[in-house]
Amino acid sequence: MPIRNRHTARTAAAAAMCLTSLTVLCAAPAHGTSGAAAPRQKPADREGGPPPSSRPQPDLSPGQTAGESTPASSKPATHTVASGDTLWDIAQQTLGNALRWDRVFTLNRQTLEDEARRHGYASSGRGHWIFPGTVLALPQSPTAQPRPSSRFVPAPCPTRPEELADARCGFLVVPENRARPFTRNLRLAVAIVPSVSPRPHPDPIVFFAGGPGADAIGDIPQLTEAHLNRDRDLVVMSQRGTLSSQPALTCPEIDRFYRQRVHLLYDAPSTGRSYAQAAARCRDRLTAQGVDVAAYNTSESAADVADLRRALGIRRWNVFSHSYGTELALTYMRMFPEGIRSVTLDGVVPPSVATPGWTWSSVKESFDNILKSCAAQSSCRQRYPNLGATFLRLVRQLEAHPVTTNVTVAQAGMVKVVLDGGALLNWMVRASHEAAVFPLAVDELAHGRPRRIAEQWAAMRLPGTEGVFAHGLSLSVWCSEWVPYETPREQLAHGLRAFPGVPHSVLAQPPQLAFLRQACQAWDVPKAPAAVRAITRSSIPTLAVSGSFDAQTGAGWGRYAARTLSRSTVVTLAGLAHGTFINPCAAQVITSFYDDPEDPDTGCVASVKPAPFVIGRTGAGTRE
Repeated sequence: MPIRNRHTARTAAAAAMCLTSLTVLCAAPAHGTSGAAAPRQKPADREGGPPPSSRPQPDLSPGQTAGESTPASSKPATHTVASGDTLWDIAQQTLGNALRWDRVFTLNRQTLEDEARRHGYASSGRGHWIFPGTVLALPQSPTAQPRPSSRFVPAPCPTRPEELADARCGFLVVPENRARPFTRNLRLAVAIVPSVSPRPHPDPIVFFAGGPGADAIGDIPQLTEAHLNRDRDLVVMSQRGTLSSQPALTCPEIDRFYRQRVHLLYDAPSTGRSYAQAAARCRDRLTAQGVDVAAYNTSESAADVADLRRALGIRRWNVFSHSYGTELALTYMRMFPEGIRSVTLDGVVPPSVATPGWTWSSVKESFDNILKSCAAQSSCRQRYPNLGATFLRLVRQLEAHPVTTNVTVAQAGMVKVVLDGGALLNWMVRASHEAAVFPLAVDELAHGRPRRIAEQWAAMRLPGTEGVFAHGLSLSVWCSEWVPYETPREQLAHGLRAFPGVPHSVLAQPPQLAFLRQACQAWDVPKAPAAVRAITRSSIPTLAVSGSFDAQTGAGWGRYAARTLSRSTVVTLAGLAHGTFINPCAAQVITSFYDDPEDPDTGCVASVKPAPFVIGRTGAGTRE
């Protein structure tokens, strides 16, 4: 989920697309105190031992670029499945490339299906279920016609943003699908922003953007404003499928649907059908252009990053990741740990738990923390004594009796807005970025004044944003890596645990990911191997930083991910929402972490407090 929460316009489009419900509750997140830096984590216990898919992936052979094949002559023609094996492991061990797991599956499809049925399963789940003793044939490595390695090609920088005036730019040329020899190449936009310091450190910072689908090049102004290039060069690559790279998996069809959705009932099945139809139209257009939509996923993006470091000749670098970028960072740490000096995770999405229903826990954590902060401020507590109960009552009330109103929105003019229970609960995600007015807006709505909430809801989709966000990348990731690992019943259960009194029609659609299952049926990509959801266990120094009001990637998930990162520091900043790095204190903590990953300066954290809540005048509840 990308987020651009800069000044008043910072929350609009970002909050809608950001990985707000980005995470399946494998275990309840640990609870800590907001506004404090948690002590460094001790090496985590094995917790009974990891599942078969959570074993670290072996490094590539020295000098081997991701995507290159190991000579066939050095590998056996068959492999006997051992206890704990996954197709991902087998492909890595025998072919030198975990991303070729689907070649192993395709070659042994009938054997795997027969074995699955023999063990009482309806199917192998595309190789998810494999059994010890099964003998698998191995595909031959295409050594007769080796594929060229990924390479960096210099090119002029874009004229905007202005921060690129002194940058070095170009494209990383990579295969679209590393598991398929002789696939076509992609061109991933790269910008290297020089350090402000005349004597920078030799280890640069590489940035992973959110979404999935945000264009990293567009985030450079915020990164430099946070002084991330203070004394290190900043390496920014737009992930495969995003706007600055070629091809871009943007979907104007879905942008138009989102703009129209403010006029529709959020939870209505007809709204879900419209979304699925928009996704189908985008997929048809992209596949007609030759795009392999299944090749746009977290594993391929991690391999892209590993190739970038080699292509640029960088010995060691530091990772800065935001939102979905943290899921990519955790995957990258597990698959390609070589060359990583340190990692910052801002708004954490652990791959092992990320599902549509996961998003409910973050909304609930943010909601509870906003209520606690209001109760701690005497004027807010006295003016809005029943804030939480009022909000949930309004969700139930609007779901039964939606409200339609017309509001004026900058750049869009007069907009018709329909507010039902689902719209109100999803508005809360957007409102977490301006929590100071949350109590006032809820109180106004309770007294028949929906204008403020309707304006904010309508502003989520402004004109001029069509064709910018890569919805195609979002769907390729979510539909292969998230949705298949959670049933509709499990998805609903997450909502019921978070908000037990809310109607099922609201809870059936996870925050920010409404009707994703229907869209995934139209998008039609295969289920990713279970190994993509492995827990990352690493000793790489890691900083997990979160905001206590983050309704998209709740602060508890930073603590959760840190449990298996033995050299981790966890920081929660009170009153901040998704995207903490634009806050001066958070930026200071992050830059100090890169200076000393073992002992970052967290002294400012205790001074960060929620902004005072806006208190409406007496009588503000009068109906207009």
